[in-house]
Amino acid sequence: MSKIALITGITGQDGSYLAEILLEKKIIVHGLVRRSSLIKTDRIDNLYYNPKYKSKFFLHYGDMTDGLNLVSLVKKINPDYIFNLAAQSHVQVSFETPEYTANADGLGTLRLLEAIRILSKTKKIKFYQASTSEMFGNSEKSLINENTKFEPVSPYGSAKLYSYWITRNYRDAYGIYASNGILFNHESPRRGETFVTRKVARAVSEIYFNKSKYLVVGNLNAKRDWGHARDYAFGMYQIICQKKPADYILSTGKNYTVRKFIEKCFKFINIKIVWKGKGLKEVGINKKNKKVLVKVGKRFFRPNEVHDLRGDSSKAKKAFGWNPNTSIDDLIKEMMVEELKTLGREN
Repeated sequence: MSKIALITGITGQDGSYLAEILLEKKIIVHGLVRRSSLIKTDRIDNLYYNPKYKSKFFLHYGDMTDGLNLVSLVKKINPDYIFNLAAQSHVQVSFETPEYTANADGLGTLRLLEAIRILSKTKKIKFYQASTSEMFGNSEKSLINENTKFEPVSPYGSAKLYSYWITRNYRDAYGIYASNGILFNHESPRRGETFVTRKVARAVSEIYFNKSKYLVVGNLNAKRDWGHARDYAFGMYQIICQKKPADYILSTGKNYTVRKFIEKCFKFINIKIVWKGKGLKEVGINKKNKKVLVKVGKRFFRPNEVHDLRGDSSKAKKAFGWNPNTSIDDLIKEMMVEELKTLGREN
C-alpha cells in the first residue's frame, strides 16, 4: 500500500517542492491550508488540478494554533509521515508579531507532537521538523555545524529553537521518530515577494522594464548561505527516510552578502553596479549611465541583525549523500528568468 504524508505549510515554497517530490515517489500527499478570504494555492495548483494526482493529493483546512483540529486531522489522515513546514517565517515580521510567531512556530510543533502521542501513533508516524539557521543567530563560529551553540536574535529564531528542542524531547521521552532539518537560507522563483532575494529579483526586473526607478533594501553587508529550495526539499525527504531519527544541517557551505546578490541580479540584465557612500547614505549606481539604482532604507533593518551565516552539511553528506546541486548563479538565473517572463507578460 502507498505511504501517506501530511505536509503542514504545503502552500509555501518548500511545501510545494516537497509535495512534487513525494508524489513522484508514489506517496499520497495531504496538505494543511489555512482558511483565508483569498485563495493562495498558486504554488500547488499544478498538482491539485493535475488528473495524474487526483487520487493522491488532498487539501484540508487547518491551523497550527488549533490543537483540536490538528488531532482530528492526524486521526483522519493516519499518515506515515508528517512534515511540519508551517510557520510565520519572516524574521522582520516576527518582531512585529512575536506572540503569534511563538504560538504558530513554537507551540504549533508541540501540538503536532502531542497529536502523535495522544493518538498512540508514536511507533507509526515519522515526524520531520523544519528548523532554521536563524537559531544560531550571531554565532562566533565561521562555519556552523550541528554542535554549534544556539544564539537566536529574533522572535522567529527563538520560536524555532523551542520547536527544535521539543522535537528532540519527544524523540527521547516517547520514542517518536522525530528529526530536525536545520536548513540554511534556500530560495527559488516561488519565494515570497517580501523575502530579500525575491524582492531583489523582482525589483531588478521591474527596473529592466522601466516599471521601477530603484531598489530599496536594508543591511547590504548581511551574509547568507543561499541554496535552492528544490535541493533542500529533497533533503527533507532523505532525512525522514533514514533508519534512525537525527538532526541534520542542510547548507551550501558558501555565503554571500546581500550586496553581492544584488550585483549578480543586475549583472543578469547587463548592468554593472558600483557603490558609493556609507551606511544609510550608500547607493548602488549604474556604472554606465551613473543612475542610482539601489538605495538603503532604515525601515528594512531589524532590531537585531544576524550578520553572518554559513553552514557545514558534512553530516548529511556522509549519512545519505546529500549535496546542493544548484549554484548561486544558477539560482539567480532561474529566479531572474521567471521574474522577467512574468513581467514581460504583463507589459
